[in-house]
Amino acid sequence: MMRVTVAVVAKECVPGRVKTRLTPQLSPVEAARLAQASLDDTLDLVRALPAGRRILFFSGQAPPSAVGVEVMEQPEGSLDVRLGHLFDAVTGPLLLIGMDTPQLTAEAVAGPVWSWPDSVDAWFGPAADGGYWALAMREPDGGLIRGVTMSAPETGREQRRRLVDAGLRVRDLETLRDVDHVEDAGAVAVDAPHGRFASVWHRIRQEVPRVG
Repeated sequence: MMRVTVAVVAKECVPGRVKTRLTPQLSPVEAARLAQASLDDTLDLVRALPAGRRILFFSGQAPPSAVGVEVMEQPEGSLDVRLGHLFDAVTGPLLLIGMDTPQLTAEAVAGPVWSWPDSVDAWFGPAADGGYWALAMREPDGGLIRGVTMSAPETGREQRRRLVDAGLRVRDLETLRDVDHVEDAGAVAVDAPHGRFASVWHRIRQEVPRVG
């Protein structure tokens, strides 16, 4: 079995700096609590995967939940530049996932983690909002990410096209929903009812009855 590096891209969950689209329905503090729970659930999953290397590609002070995971500091620059840095820094197959899909399961990444076939050069995990939640390359190349428009409805389409145009054989993973808005948070809590994210979400709903 090919050992894959699994990296989570994330930033410190500081109120007012993360999950800002969850406000004003939630306070900045509540939004940050949800973001931290989402990251913690994601790191739990990564620790359970049979990865050759586990990286938290992080901006800020790493949380206690990063125990057992190598922390790599993000450089300065736009998101495409930072992701390009990661894909140039890692040798060997690399799977990148975000921190916004706490409903992610091991089964959803079984292809790149357990059974990466010789006929696949890259894996692409589309997000429902037009972005992507996962990107994997057998031979990581940051040049295939730098210059892609980030955080836009066309981001996923543009990134996937970049891979295909480079001659890579791409296989898609399932489409997942990022937690960007309050409606997303409620739906994801239903999809993953036993995680930290759902627990925090239900506590917030009790504290703020108008939400959800």
